[in-house]
Amino acid sequence: MTLEILTCGILGETRHGFFTRKGGASSGIFDGLNCGAGSSDQSEVVSINRARVAEAMKVPAANLMGAHQIHSADVITINEPSTLRPQADALVTATPGIALSVLSADCQPVLFADAKAGVIGAAHAGWKGALDGVLDETVEAMIALGATRENIYAAIGPCISQRAYEVGPEFMDNFTDKDPENARFFAGGEGDRLQFDLPAFGLKCLRATGISDCEWTRHCTYSEPARFYSYRRSVHHKEADYGRLIAAITL
Repeated sequence: MTLEILTCGILGETRHGFFTRKGGASSGIFDGLNCGAGSSDQSEVVSINRARVAEAMKVPAANLMGAHQIHSADVITINEPSTLRPQADALVTATPGIALSVLSADCQPVLFADAKAGVIGAAHAGWKGALDGVLDETVEAMIALGATRENIYAAIGPCISQRAYEVGPEFMDNFTDKDPENARFFAGGEGDRLQFDLPAFGLKCLRATGISDCEWTRHCTYSEPARFYSYRRSVHHKEADYGRLIAAITL
């Protein structure tokens, strides 16, 4: 089956893709393009899936770089291909021929590009990472490589939407304790439940860094099971595990 690769026009000619679950070799609950080495899927099948992504990005499989994601604000600068998977939630590079990737299954995959400077970035931004500043730290790491704030463009890929992201009042406290204005990202739900708008918060964080050119692709991972993996959906369905989507970008 052919891979389905979503792109965002704001990133221009920079080769990138938010890959859906279609076109992979995994089966069962992972059916499709599961790229998560940390899942309980067969490791050799995950390697096949990642190789398909690398081929689509037109880089060798060894040049598809990722990280051991820990919901942090940590950013790693990649200068050359490596087999290491450092603990971090964002990667940046100015080296052609390297593809940066992040995994997600409801969290925000965010791809960055300054085509003029030849600098790219990729970030995994769940609620905690976004709140702790991973998007700002990614922009700063790109600037350290020669990017300029006014020339950085950013795209948020498929993630959980507000209508599917139910949380409790204590969750909202994490945001309003930091800035009372963050209350605007929460809508009322049933009883004391609230609905959190993760991509809107992500866009706010990006704009706060000075990145005015940013968009969300407007795809909800929870609501389209045929196209996307979703951690929250897997919990609701009482499944033993879940697949991980991949987003990648290269110079």
